[in-house]
Amino acid sequence: MRTKRGPQKFSEEFRREAVRLVRESDKSVKALGAELGVSETTLRQWLRAIPAGKATAPGRVLSLEEEVRRLRRENERLREEHEILKKATAFFARERR
Repeated sequence: MRTKRGPQKFSEEFRREAVRLVRESDKSVKALGAELGVSETTLRQWLRAIPAGKATAPGRVLSLEEEVRRLRRENERLREEHEILKKATAFFARERR
């Protein structure tokens, strides 16, 4: 027996990539939909909504690069915090002895 699930949320990036795959693949919409876990109807709606040649938005690359820079800065900050915590732990462990 199949349980009813709520509507799935797919990111804009996922939708654009799915449309690109449909347009560039030799597979049918139904087959690709099954592979991606998207109904054939939904995939066809995305095909109509995203114009050909616009599967990757030109401004999107810049925002992804910005996101990578932001995540690298955050990663560096977290590494520094981790090192500080390691040193503090070692310091307090020595004091307890």
